[in-house]
Amino acid sequence: MAFSIDGFDLAQFVAATLAEDLGPDGLDVTSQSVIPAEARFAGVMDARHPMTVAGLPIAAAFFRALDPDCEVELLVSEGATVLAGTDLLSVSGKARALLTAERSALNTVQHLSGIATLTRTYVDTIAGTGAVLLDTRKTIPGLRLLEKYATRQGGAQNHRMGLWDAAMIKDNHVAVAGDIGEAVRRAFAGGIERIIVEVDRVDQIEPALAAGATHLLLDNMSPAVLRGAVTLVGGRVPCEASGGVTLETIRAIAQTGVDFISVGRLTQSAPAADIGLDFTAA
Repeated sequence: MAFSIDGFDLAQFVAATLAEDLGPDGLDVTSQSVIPAEARFAGVMDARHPMTVAGLPIAAAFFRALDPDCEVELLVSEGATVLAGTDLLSVSGKARALLTAERSALNTVQHLSGIATLTRTYVDTIAGTGAVLLDTRKTIPGLRLLEKYATRQGGAQNHRMGLWDAAMIKDNHVAVAGDIGEAVRRAFAGGIERIIVEVDRVDQIEPALAAGATHLLLDNMSPAVLRGAVTLVGGRVPCEASGGVTLETIRAIAQTGVDFISVGRLTQSAPAADIGLDFTAA
C-alpha cells in the first residue's frame, strides 16, 4: 500500500529537503569526488536503543528519489515498538545516490521515531485509566503533518490540526472579548460547531457551558481541582487536562476522570531516536 498522509505532499517534501542539502548546483561534492560512478552499496538502518518507529516509508522515498532502481525493504511496521539492535530498513543500489540521501533519510526517521517513542511512553503510563492522550500545535513550522503523524504512531490522538478546524478560546481571547461567556457566545453565533474553551478556574465552567462550549480545556489544575471540575461538568461535555503535564504527573491527572490529556512535550521536546545506517559493499 502506498504511503500517504492527508494534506502532505511526500514528493515535494523529499525534493525540498534534498535541495536544502545539495545546494544551488545540486551537488554532493564528497560522494562525487570519492565514490566511483559505478560503485554499489548495500546497508541496513537499525535501532540503537528501544524505540517506537515512525518515518520509514519517507526514508525509502529519499533513496528512491536519487536512485529509482534501488531496492528498499521496510523490515518493521510503522508504529512498531522494537528493541535495540533491531533492523528497520535495508537498501541497496547506486552508492553515490544512497550516500547522498543518507542524512535526509536518517534525520527524518530519527526525528519522527523520537516523537513516536516519547508518545508511546506517555500512552503506556496512562494505560487503563480511560484517558486519551492528545498532541498540540506546538510543532516545528512546516513539519506539523509529519509530527502529528508520528504522535499517532505512538498511540496518541491528534488534537486540532490548525486554527481552522475548531475554535479554541484561551485567556487572551477572553481578555480581548471581555469575559469568557461573551467570547464563547461570539463563537457560537459565528456558527462554529467545535468550541473548545480553556478555563483555569472552576468558576469559569458554568459560564462557558451556558454560552455554548462543546469541550473544556482544564488548564494547570491540580489533580484535586481537576476531580472537582470533572464532577461539576458531569459529562455534559468532554474534559481535557492541559498545562505542565509530565511523565511523573500524567497518571495522577488521568485518574481524575478527565477524558483527554494534551501534552505539548510530545512534539516540542522529544529527543531524536538513535538510529544508524551502516553500508557494506554490495
